Amino acid sequence: MVVELRSTLSLVGGVVFQFICPMLLPQVLYETLLADYSNHQDAIDLLRRYRPYFELIPSLRRSSDSVLSLPLPVVKVVHPTDRSISHQQLSCDIALLMCDPEWKIKTGHEIFIFIHRPEEDFSSLLNRWRQIEVMVGQDYFWMLPWKHRQIVNDKGELQFPLFVTMSYTPERIKRGLTGAGLPFVDVKTPELPIAIPSDDIPPEPLTEEQT
Repeated sequence: MVVELRSTLSLVGGVVFQFICPMLLPQVLYETLLADYSNHQDAIDLLRRYRPYFELIPSLRRSSDSVLSLPLPVVKVVHPTDRSISHQQLSCDIALLMCDPEWKIKTGHEIFIFIHRPEEDFSSLLNRWRQIEVMVGQDYFWMLPWKHRQIVNDKGELQFPLFVTMSYTPERIKRGLTGAGLPFVDVKTPELPIAIPSDDIPPEPLTEEQT
């Protein structure tokens, strides 16, 4: 599956980075997607590319109340031995919580988005999801933004992973995700123009009239 990356990428410094330091370009792509998917509408556009998850959205007409996007989320984990509580940042990039727009409650479906990070290999990417699988075996509560404080923040009933790959993602990672039966969406990044400093542009030759 292929998703077109927003054309606004060139507005976040893509041209400058490509000319000054091409090695920084993957980080710019990652940060752009992380910022985009922090918006619920962009997150919904991502889910459109994987229909089983898209169908979990309670209401598209009230999408802002149906999909809660949490970038780099934090939860309060209840430890089973002594019932003590600790705060833990999850290893995913985005958590999407499905909510009933009428009753202002979660539906129990939680989607964890894993954007392939620059220099991250298959074992590290897969291990981020495995850490989530271990965590959900305990009771936990979501740390929600203030505007969503009225929503009950306990753990959901079902958790689903979705991986996002990009142009810098090696084919072995895509083969590994396919072999592991884990869904992923491949984001097609646009070609960025190369910036040429004005000092490097040779001057136009003088005409006979100018000499």
